[in-house]
Amino acid sequence: MSVPEAGSLPGEAPWLSPAGMERATWLLTSHQRAFGRPLIASASPAPPTPTPGEDRRRAQELFAAATVVLAHDGNADRPDHDPRLIYANSSALALWRRPWAEMIGMPSRLTAEPIERSGRDRLLASARAQEAISGYTGIRIDSHGRRFVIHGARLWTLRDSHGQDRGQAAAFSSWWWLPQVPLSVLPPVLV
Repeated sequence: MSVPEAGSLPGEAPWLSPAGMERATWLLTSHQRAFGRPLIASASPAPPTPTPGEDRRRAQELFAAATVVLAHDGNADRPDHDPRLIYANSSALALWRRPWAEMIGMPSRLTAEPIERSGRDRLLASARAQEAISGYTGIRIDSHGRRFVIHGARLWTLRDSHGQDRGQAAAFSSWWWLPQVPLSVLPPVLV
């Protein structure tokens, strides 16, 4: 049984809790700042003082967006220095085939196979150093072990309303499943 986030109402979707709406705001505003364009088509820039209803609407639009959106926390405060997922929209949950309660809090490295993790780590370090990058292509794995390619991903530093670093986020719309064949049969470029 999942425990609701602090401040959420019983039966309320966790992405609509106060913490979930705050993270949605971080995602939308930090993407706009990093890339000069909205993260999702329907996301207009946040008004200087958004109303609770406006925050809720934007959080729901982000969760329902067709674009896959994920974020992990900054890991400096944890002894293991292992970033944990703090956000995944419905497209990400469907692609990784995990429910919210299982995906949120999971080490983000588990979204990639062990063989892909060093390349993923280099990418995240590069994105952090540059604040944002786009055009990334890589291989990921879902909860059932099925591999897929993400293409044209954007990665950026997630910042709160005070500009404090809160982690990193990624978004992409292009992906495809890899054939379910033994690795020895795949062309070398995909191994």
